[in-house]
Amino acid sequence: MTLEDAVKETKAYYCLECGKCSGLCPVSRYNPAYSPRVMVEDALLGLEDDLVHNRQLFSCLTCYACSPKCPADVDYPLFMQKSRALAAKDGQQGDCAHSGVLQSLMRLMASPNLKQKRLEWLSNGHRTSDQSNVLYFVGCAPYFDPIFEDTGVKSLDVARDSLKILNSLGIAPKVLPNERCCGHDLLWTGDTENFRRLAELNAAAIKEAGVKKIIFSCAECYRTFKKDYPNYVKIDCELQHISEFLSEKIEKGELSFKEIKKKLTYHDPCRLGRHLGIYEPPRRVIESIPGIELVEMKDNRAESLCCGTSAFTNCDSCSKQIRVERLLQAKATGAESIITCCPKCQIHFRCAMVNKGEVKGPDVEIEVVDLVSLVAQALGGKSSE
Repeated sequence: MTLEDAVKETKAYYCLECGKCSGLCPVSRYNPAYSPRVMVEDALLGLEDDLVHNRQLFSCLTCYACSPKCPADVDYPLFMQKSRALAAKDGQQGDCAHSGVLQSLMRLMASPNLKQKRLEWLSNGHRTSDQSNVLYFVGCAPYFDPIFEDTGVKSLDVARDSLKILNSLGIAPKVLPNERCCGHDLLWTGDTENFRRLAELNAAAIKEAGVKKIIFSCAECYRTFKKDYPNYVKIDCELQHISEFLSEKIEKGELSFKEIKKKLTYHDPCRLGRHLGIYEPPRRVIESIPGIELVEMKDNRAESLCCGTSAFTNCDSCSKQIRVERLLQAKATGAESIITCCPKCQIHFRCAMVNKGEVKGPDVEIEVVDLVSLVAQALGGKSSE
């Protein structure tokens, strides 16, 4: 792929230089040095060297706040993805957060000879079956907990609660002992080679499993399988996010909940919302729980604000400011908790609340809960059992 190919594929050559993208960009709002319009302009002028060596190239959140409102229909996030692939070929990369441990982990998982112990979190209380035609794709939750222990994040609770919900519906799903990272972050930071390897390993494992349906609780995994894998591998089964699955079950009267008296707000993850257009199923699930009052933040659905970091790259003071803005929007609703469907949104919000070693900013402390943990609690007993 060349820069000319990237410009053509993303319709960047239609750019009117109106600057609407920069006006809508949450990063540009806090970092005036970053401008989507200028990035596209550099490409149209053929300044490939300037583009691929620009450290701001990796600052885009690929949140799709800009493209749906672009009068020329330029797919700017995809343009970023393609441009980063060119940068990666030139040896360039963004600033990896957390000392790059997550990127290293993803690349380790791209090795076909890797053996993992990724099912040790399962307990006797969880029913899984090697004979099931339904697969629950766990994602990177088993690795997130030890890495983000200091933030209090418990990503594995999401996996446990997902199983609790599926089990309550009479489904004992298959879980893969050697499932790999979906590769989302590698794809969006330009490492297409390792992304391809991860996709091929997952596709082979899923084919061998012989399942007919895959259920995801992670918005990024779902987006990656749904929109990116078809460009690299064949996944010959139905894909569904757990919010869609639960919404269908509720509509059919197959799922009912006990009362939970609480005022909640919902944060739309970019990958589930603007990337896939899934806004209502999570809200229908929340509103079906008796006693819950769902209140909307100032920016919601297609206007939702990103959690501030993508692919654990170029996480800086702008990222923190975006998170604080979003958390303040949540607190302004008077809600007791934010519900979301993305483990990374939860990680980033909690990271902003920890605020280690920094000047104390505004009070942004608020409980952040995954949708499945809320549902598991509403089923009765404690969540993550």
